[in-house]
Amino acid sequence: MSTIPDFKHTPIEELSKISGKLRATYNQHKTKPIEFRLIQLHNEVALVEACKRDLGKSTFETYLTEIAWCENDIIFVCNNLAKWAKDESAADIPITLWALGPKIRKDPLGCVLIIGAYNFPVQLSIGPFIGAIAGGNTALLKPSENAPNVSAVLERIIHEYLDPECFDCVQGAIPETTALLEEKWDKIFYTGSANVGKIISKKAAETLTPVALELGGMNPAIITKNADIRLAARRLLWGKFLNAGQVCISQNYIAIDKEVLSSFLTELKKAMEEFYPNGAKASPDYGRIVNERQWKRLKSLIDNSKGKILMGGTMDEAERFLEPTVIQVNDPADSLLAEETFGPIITILPVDDLDQAIRLANEIHSTPLGAYPFGNKAETDKILMSIRSGGASVNDSYFHGSIPTLSFGGVGDSGSGAYRGKASFDCFTHRRSITTTPGWIESLISIRYPPYAGKLEKMLKMQELKANFDRDGKAKGSWVGTLLSLGAGSKNGAVARYALVLLAAIGYRQYLNGRAKL
Repeated sequence: MSTIPDFKHTPIEELSKISGKLRATYNQHKTKPIEFRLIQLHNEVALVEACKRDLGKSTFETYLTEIAWCENDIIFVCNNLAKWAKDESAADIPITLWALGPKIRKDPLGCVLIIGAYNFPVQLSIGPFIGAIAGGNTALLKPSENAPNVSAVLERIIHEYLDPECFDCVQGAIPETTALLEEKWDKIFYTGSANVGKIISKKAAETLTPVALELGGMNPAIITKNADIRLAARRLLWGKFLNAGQVCISQNYIAIDKEVLSSFLTELKKAMEEFYPNGAKASPDYGRIVNERQWKRLKSLIDNSKGKILMGGTMDEAERFLEPTVIQVNDPADSLLAEETFGPIITILPVDDLDQAIRLANEIHSTPLGAYPFGNKAETDKILMSIRSGGASVNDSYFHGSIPTLSFGGVGDSGSGAYRGKASFDCFTHRRSITTTPGWIESLISIRYPPYAGKLEKMLKMQELKANFDRDGKAKGSWVGTLLSLGAGSKNGAVARYALVLLAAIGYRQYLNGRAKL
């Protein structure tokens, strides 16, 4: 793996054949055995050089956010797959129906398509691919053409290490992706922009194909006057400049109380000097913008902003370098607040108080991918109560998004569906409800057969549930139920209390036996 293969588009005429091959293999049930899935997940490779070429990623960042991430995800899935895949006893089944043995079986969806992104080209391609394999599906990966070196390596890995009849990788851009969407899939998983997400959803709707969309958003960070300003500065600076700001869940802007703005800027400068003592351009730990088109887009956002540059602003198109830049804006309609920046730009929006910050956040984007409140508990709780988001990290920058075993996904127009850890397995499986009706139960269920005359009252008695609340919604209960449940409000609570009583009785009996021996 010391050399990186050339990036070559897959011929469009081959795409339908590849899709057909994967579907034919799935129909042979080859991917369903747990043992087969585990074998496919046991491969490991290095992609450091490819990430360096595409995004200027440091070795540390590549291992932190790409390779080690995927390795840990594979190990976690392998350690838990057999448990996840087991049939589950169905919950909340009346005792009268236990004889049917209701259960939930986790079936593969079938043949799935995964379209990766360029900013974390390994993690955002291999992550959902792991879930597809774990779920027992056949899968096709189309990595991002904007990270051609990583995409080429991923293709070679899949072709060399995975079963070629079950898993494949194709390359291309818009024409190839358009051709792939003409094929029939059992699920499409896409990570990228909202605009492309709309195109994929519209095309998938033609065949009622389910989609999982991992998009982005205008993610707010809100800093109150009671926040730890030094920690807020360090954590948000790191979060925005990791991967040169090309992180979909990093904050798009910081709404900060005017009273602490000055001290926050001072702490930002201190952190910048600490993180990049010789400047970001000379630092081996600071990345580059993925391509010229994205670099020019970011430059245009800065040029069109009416805000004031407080830090940074240096650019070098030849190196695709954009210095970490802090800009203060005073108008919510500024160009930097009109779209997701997706680059190393920290936009500062001063506010009078927390209520104004919450109002502006909901006006700018009501369903962002992430939200990052900094303040005391009462303030952060208020923010979480008042703002919707796919996820949130309190007093930090997207820590929730850096835990591989924690479910991750958007809400509203920042995405649909979730994955990572067990959620990846769930994303690519169908929870199939199954019952088995024994012959001996026929006399008990014969009430369902016509003629129905005289059966209604008996049927209602068999099925009717008794409300435990009155017409005003107030809970009601009998003294018998309270006594039998030992005052617990649920079955689980009653079991726990009975267990405590039993343990206490056993302990007391042992105590008495001990005294008797004395």
